[in-house]
Amino acid sequence: MIIHSFDPDSPAIINPDEILGTPQRFFDTCIVTFSWQIRDHVLSSFPCEQVTETHSCAGNSPIWSFSWKGKRLGLYLSHVGAPAAATDVIECAHLAGARNFVVFGSAGCLNRAAAAGRYVVPTAAYRDEGMSYHYAPPADYIAMPGADTVARALQAAGAPYVLGKTWSTDAFYRETRDQAAARVKEGCLAVDMEAAAMQAVCDFHGLGLYYFLAPGDVLDGPTYEFEGLHAANHDLDKFYLALQIADSL
Repeated sequence: MIIHSFDPDSPAIINPDEILGTPQRFFDTCIVTFSWQIRDHVLSSFPCEQVTETHSCAGNSPIWSFSWKGKRLGLYLSHVGAPAAATDVIECAHLAGARNFVVFGSAGCLNRAAAAGRYVVPTAAYRDEGMSYHYAPPADYIAMPGADTVARALQAAGAPYVLGKTWSTDAFYRETRDQAAARVKEGCLAVDMEAAAMQAVCDFHGLGLYYFLAPGDVLDGPTYEFEGLHAANHDLDKFYLALQIADSL
């Protein structure tokens, strides 16, 4: 069964060294966005330098570096979905030396009363995807220990937030009403596609993950509401909050 895919005692057939070459160290902390608009804003507003890139048959993905308050930080545009986003973390850690990842993105709102108008800082992620089961023992949820650090930074910045669970799913078009109701009953405030996998990979490799979500589309009403999704994806405030989180590490 997929939930029993974790195999910590058997060596991997393919290792990053064999694909990516010698590890490099350009920065300790990397900011990760899923928004090409935010990526382009950073590239046009900060003196960024491309230090390396990941490679795939779909095209290369640059990893950038820039300075903020005397600290060297990284930036890249993540692929969407659990396996791709979590693999990006592994490859950035190897290619650029990142040990901490500050990640933000949009999410579906499962509890309007608790989460609307606030950032959701996940304390745990429901593992409704496949990647995490290769990197952590089977369990319904994976804890996200960076939540307290993120919450302190958001509080210091005066940004509204709420702590709670998120539901990481692979199936954007199969978030059913009964499944959503079950997750809400367990305390999930949002639904995303990457948090559980990225946390499992970070735990396995000894990396820090600092993650927050901006609720956009709303899934707890009688009809699906997606008017807020563009802002949740692309508004620039998330990047500047990520800078403050990175500064606090």
